[in-house]
Amino acid sequence: MTNKQYQEKTQLLNKWAHAYYVEDNPCATDEEYDRLYHEVLDFETANPSQALADSPTKRVGGVVRDEFSKAKHIKRMWSMEDVFTTEEVQEWLDRVVKNVGQTEYFCEPKFDGASMNLLYEDGKLIRAITRGDGVIGEEVTDNVRTIRSVPLSIDYQGRIEIRGEVVIRKDDFEIINRERLEEGEAPFANPRNAAAGSLRQLDSSVTAKRRLVFYPWGLGENSLPQTKLSLKMDFVYEQGFLKPPYTKACDTIEEIEEFYHFLISKRDEIPMMMDGMVIKVDEVSLQEDLGYTVKVPKWMCAYKFPAVEKVTKVNDITIQVGRTGVLTPVAEVEPVDLDGAIIARATLHNFDEIERKGLMIGDSVILIRSGDVIPKITKVLDDRRDGTEKPISRPTECPTCHSEVLDEGTLIKCQNLDCPDRVVNSIIHFAKKSSMNIDGLGSKIVEILVKEGKIKDILGLYHLKYEDLEGMEGFKQKRIQNLLDAIHATKGVPLHRLISAMGIEHIGEVAGKSLALEFGLGIVDATLEQVVAIDGIGEEMANSLLEFMRVNHDFVLKLFDVIEPTVEEKVEAVENPFKDKTVVLTGTMSVSRGVIKEMLEKLGAKVSGSVSKKTDYVIYGEDAGSKLAKAEKLGVATLTEGEMRGMV
Repeated sequence: MTNKQYQEKTQLLNKWAHAYYVEDNPCATDEEYDRLYHEVLDFETANPSQALADSPTKRVGGVVRDEFSKAKHIKRMWSMEDVFTTEEVQEWLDRVVKNVGQTEYFCEPKFDGASMNLLYEDGKLIRAITRGDGVIGEEVTDNVRTIRSVPLSIDYQGRIEIRGEVVIRKDDFEIINRERLEEGEAPFANPRNAAAGSLRQLDSSVTAKRRLVFYPWGLGENSLPQTKLSLKMDFVYEQGFLKPPYTKACDTIEEIEEFYHFLISKRDEIPMMMDGMVIKVDEVSLQEDLGYTVKVPKWMCAYKFPAVEKVTKVNDITIQVGRTGVLTPVAEVEPVDLDGAIIARATLHNFDEIERKGLMIGDSVILIRSGDVIPKITKVLDDRRDGTEKPISRPTECPTCHSEVLDEGTLIKCQNLDCPDRVVNSIIHFAKKSSMNIDGLGSKIVEILVKEGKIKDILGLYHLKYEDLEGMEGFKQKRIQNLLDAIHATKGVPLHRLISAMGIEHIGEVAGKSLALEFGLGIVDATLEQVVAIDGIGEEMANSLLEFMRVNHDFVLKLFDVIEPTVEEKVEAVENPFKDKTVVLTGTMSVSRGVIKEMLEKLGAKVSGSVSKKTDYVIYGEDAGSKLAKAEKLGVATLTEGEMRGMV
């Protein structure tokens, strides 16, 4: 076969593959496809330097990694604001109209999968990155190359980020789970978990077998000339990407509602899991005018489908012990399929709720789940009782360590600081991103380390050695070193981060900052009078802090010695109109509210999240809502951002 013949056959093979995998309209038999595929493969094996980058043979995978590396998106991948009712949609539309006037909206299904960003340069797929935190994700290019509905090359010479959802069709999901059960593996809980798990396979040949599908829904970096997002997406579909089964341009809430209910009626018929509908302002220039909040774009929202309800039976109650010792009851229910997820547990929050609902073991109940919301019991069907039900009694001892519990009414607590469940959950809290941010120390790893006796408290993390982890299941050389490096990197963190990471009940980041500035390392010996004197810290918070320090005094001092936190100095602000004033921020500012908050705090102001009679100023931007209205009602002084900057 000549090189020219090889290129022609590869082009034909790509055409057949696209017709089969993307258009769902085969134009060749399996036998013809297989014969041509092997002809192309034989040529590439004999002439590897002449193999085309977009050859279908590149889809089979085979790259094996030790771990995934991190990669940065060129433009941030945002989350979406969720709306659940017609009223909430109308409020969202009103905000849009108030800011940019009447406009056209582009609506499409919201598929439930794993978000992905594809970067193409000069027509070639360069990198595929998971959403991650929106700024940095995991680079999974080798795995994404195996997805048949992702073109390896497109007809666009610039740099472009194409965003979308990696999903598994419902019928393929059933096949995958059957195969897993036959191989003695645990089935996936739902198609979304299956898609996410398949993307994170270290061996790309495993991903290739998982029947993943990619549906684009948006763009990041691009220089496309079209003025509407829907037209830009039409260009994307022309490059060989899958198009959603239904989309609609809408001008009014009536049209939006009509399409929303149409999609709900197609929920079972559409082969992918849907959890809602996305509404987007179609005009790109108006999207830019509307801009973003700290978390979400103001020009798009997710109109979530109604919660799914099912009747099931409560078989038992188990109790979870949290890091603060609080005992939380969990209902073990007859497994039931709720919108593609097999649910076997539901939260009950506390024992007062059990009493309010009149729940008994053996009761039939209504279980509800909406999107990512934790399944919960909304109603006890007591008219279905047959006399075999058993009452649920309040616990008098901890189910884990069997020590006596303290019953405070709403909360029941285990007081034993050495309780294994308390230890595990306190370390998980300590390591999480919003606390000490120890990358690689997830809940499963913590459970293993505590169970194996490698650590028995937070302090134990800092005494871990390479040989302690060597040989443990799942701990390869690089992973061990990365974890030890991540733990070491927390040394010298600001004191307020360490205080909030300790898991002291009622003491979060804001209170941690105030305490760190006031007491420094002397916080272990602070008195009740000193603590309550700090603005914003009440008696309940103070008592919680003092009780924690009384019980853990020496332990905290050891933590300080090992971590050597940076003690923030209390810098006296120069005289200005905001010094010692309580300020509330609301609405959209010219920069993020976090930037303005930091600026005001440096001026000596206390920035609060709620308006009260003690508030000195409410500073407001665009779309200011209830906080501004409350300030006006209470007679609190209000300032625009411009007025505030003028005073500064």
